[in-house]
Amino acid sequence: MLAYIVKRLLLMIPTVFGIMLLTFTITQFVPGGPVERMVAQMSGYGAGGETGGGALYQGKRGLDPERLEQLNRLYGFDQPAMTRFFRMMRSYLVFDFGQSYYHHQSVVQLVISKMPVSMSLGLWSFVIVYATCIPLGIAKAVRAGSTFDVATTTVLLIGYAIPGFVLGIVLLVLFGGGSFWSFFPLRGLTSDNWAGMTLCHKVLDYLWHMVLPVLSSTVGSLALMTLLTKNSFLEDIRKQYVITARAKGLSDHQVLYGHVFRNAIIPIITGFPGSFITAFFTGSLLIETIFSLDGMGLLAYQSVVNRDYPVVLGTLYFFTLLGLVSRLLSDLSYVLVDPRISFESQG
Repeated sequence: MLAYIVKRLLLMIPTVFGIMLLTFTITQFVPGGPVERMVAQMSGYGAGGETGGGALYQGKRGLDPERLEQLNRLYGFDQPAMTRFFRMMRSYLVFDFGQSYYHHQSVVQLVISKMPVSMSLGLWSFVIVYATCIPLGIAKAVRAGSTFDVATTTVLLIGYAIPGFVLGIVLLVLFGGGSFWSFFPLRGLTSDNWAGMTLCHKVLDYLWHMVLPVLSSTVGSLALMTLLTKNSFLEDIRKQYVITARAKGLSDHQVLYGHVFRNAIIPIITGFPGSFITAFFTGSLLIETIFSLDGMGLLAYQSVVNRDYPVVLGTLYFFTLLGLVSRLLSDLSYVLVDPRISFESQG
C-alpha cells in the first residue's frame, strides 16, 4: 500500500508540471494580455475593456517606449517566458500565487474571500445529494419495476433534463418575488441587516437565502447518483449469495442491510472523498450570476476575461493538485471498504 501511494504521489509531479506548462504556453499566445490592456487604457483605447488587435496596436503606438518597458517590468514580462515559468513554479511549490492584476490583492486572500459562497453551494449540495440519493436508490432497487420506481425515475429524469440556470430563473420568477410569490430572497447569502441579528436568526436567514440556489444546483445531480445507487443494489440483490441468505431464513431487511448493503454501497462510497473535497471549491457562473452570489465561478470567469494570469494559473495549480489528491483518496477508499481489493498484488 505504501509503495502504491508513493508511486501515485510521484506521478503527480509530471502531471502537474505538464498541465501548468501547457496552460502557461497557451497564455503566451492569447492576445490582449495585462500589459496590452493597460497600454490600451493609458492610450485612450479599449477603455471599455476591448482587447482587439486594432485597439492594441493603436495603444502601443501612442505610448512612450520607456513607459512600456516599465509596464513590462511591473507585470514581470521583461524576463524570458521560460524564466517566468520556472520562477512561477518555484513560488507555487510554497503556495505563493502572487498578486491579482485585476483585483490588486493576494490570490490566496481573493480565493478565501470567495469561499463562503462556494462552500455554501458545494457542501449543501453534497449533503442533500448523498442524503437523498442513497435511501431513494435503495427504495427504487427494492421496488424495481413498480409504479413508485417508474414515477420517481420520470421525475428525476425531468429534473436532470432541466439546466440548473433555467431552473434557477423559474424558481426566482415563481418564489423570489417575480410574477407570483415572494417567499425567498432574490440575491446574496444573507440579508442587509444580518449583522444585527441574533445567532438563531442569522442561521435561519442564511438557510433561507440558500434554498433556491442549492435547489437549482442540486436537482441535476440527483438523477445520476440515485440511478447509480439503484443499479448497484439491484445488481447485488440478484446475486447467488442473496438467494442463499434468504434460503437460510433471513428476513428481507437482514439480507438487504446485513449483506447487500456493504457490497452494493462500494461504488457510491468510493466517490465520497473526491466529492467532499471538491465541494469546498465548487463554483457555478450561471447560478452565481442569477442569484447575485460572488463565488469561485464568477471569479474564474472574470479572471479569464481580464487576463488575470496569477488567478488563472494559481487556481488551476491548486485545483489540479486537489483533483489528483481526491482521485488518490477515492482509490484508497476502495481498499478501506472492500478488503478483497489490494494494490500490492498489482506489482
